[in-house]
Amino acid sequence: MPEIDVLLFREGGDVVPLLHWLDGLPEKVQNKCIVRIERLAQQGHLLRRPEAALLRDGVYELRVRHQHVNYRMLYFFHQGRAVLSHGITKERRVPDREIDLAVRRRVQFAHDPGRHTYREEV
Repeated sequence: MPEIDVLLFREGGDVVPLLHWLDGLPEKVQNKCIVRIERLAQQGHLLRRPEAALLRDGVYELRVRHQHVNYRMLYFFHQGRAVLSHGITKERRVPDREIDLAVRRRVQFAHDPGRHTYREEV
């Protein structure tokens, strides 16, 4: 399967929830998260456990574990692209409120992808 584009969700203005979350993580965890994102780009819908899992309502999680801590990056697909909504640190299951947030962002993104796509300034 060919690689797919992986986009970052952008809120109004220049707020990019996933980048904000990643910035607060230890470097080793950041690196593991980046590897997982690269795997998503390579595998797309074919990525499965233990690396990724469907949660509900079209929202998936990228799964990273480091020193008994679970890190999750929530994402969804839109027109053949993966869109990373945000990240969380969790103990057991992903809280419903976090999945609901990703669902709301999926709807926002579908209405105006240009407004909600982060583009790195060069």
